[in-house]
Amino acid sequence: MADFFEIDFLGVETKKSGDAIAIRYEQAGTTTIHVVDGGYTTSGESLRDLINKYYGSPLFIDRVIATHNDGDHARGLVAILDHFEVGELWMLRPWEYADELIDQFTTYNSVAHLRGRLRSAYANLAALEDIAIAKGIPIFEPFQGAQIGAFRVMAPTRERYLELILTSNKTPASLVEESAIDSFLNALVEKAKTAVALLQAAWGGEGFPAEDTSNENEMSVVQYAVLSGQKILLTADTGRDGLQEVIDYAPYVGLTLPGIDKFQVPHHGGRRNVNADLLNAIVGPILPEQRQKGHFQAYISSAKADEDHPRKVVQRAFIHRGADLHMTEGRNIRTSGGAAPARPDYTPLVPTAYPDSYEKA
Repeated sequence: MADFFEIDFLGVETKKSGDAIAIRYEQAGTTTIHVVDGGYTTSGESLRDLINKYYGSPLFIDRVIATHNDGDHARGLVAILDHFEVGELWMLRPWEYADELIDQFTTYNSVAHLRGRLRSAYANLAALEDIAIAKGIPIFEPFQGAQIGAFRVMAPTRERYLELILTSNKTPASLVEESAIDSFLNALVEKAKTAVALLQAAWGGEGFPAEDTSNENEMSVVQYAVLSGQKILLTADTGRDGLQEVIDYAPYVGLTLPGIDKFQVPHHGGRRNVNADLLNAIVGPILPEQRQKGHFQAYISSAKADEDHPRKVVQRAFIHRGADLHMTEGRNIRTSGGAAPARPDYTPLVPTAYPDSYEKA
């Protein structure tokens, strides 16, 4: 059979959005199944069922990637690790670096104690580690430059990842400990971010807030591959720093930017994960006018019941730059290339309509 790929974005439909992605591709006669995140517990079970239905009820999954600790990404992978035999598990475990970080903590003089506290703080990843150890699944570190099958890790770098651990709100008793009043004020700011006014705007109008996304989101593993001639970028929940690492690292993997064919929009269309300059560099500048058909595809994993995602400014920004934009919103989305098997029960995707307003920055 000729080379092909198919990527399934599961419709993770709860009150909050989540990511659960299955990929099957064939290169030079070898077929590979590559799972990226599993959403919540129930969506992990749905992803398992989707793989069984459309990928030929496989007993074996080649590679599973947990992009970061958040429960809307990692928790559903329990169902995948439990049900299938898995060749490799790729994830970053903060506790593995306790011996390097111990000197930055004020209240720990034992690496073992710090390791235990970090493992508790990142419990979703710890649960995956427990299953992997019990089943003999090898665990690998997906830092920038790592090769995961056809995919290359573009972010994070090891250096930035360790800094993110130190400055994370999850980090117990570090030198950057947050005071109670700071915690209270930050909670108020986060609440205020969900209540935003909308601005009516003509074509090209957009504005992004100055605040960046969380450290946990910035820990996300970003992957790039060329499959059947299509350049694919999977961003999980990465933020602006992660996207800048993608831009900086692109020349080292032969990726000329702008120029992505299939782009997973980070963090369910969150507006603190992108900005105009980054999007200009990765997918191209704002077009003079809207085109009837886009020159690349963008995908957002967003729940219909999630009032905060995706943000309209993010939808507009991708359409401004020539994207055919597709959102899950309670349905599964499949994109494919090459000689991918047909799915008679799937209907062609219709791009999302252009919003006539966006959130005030």
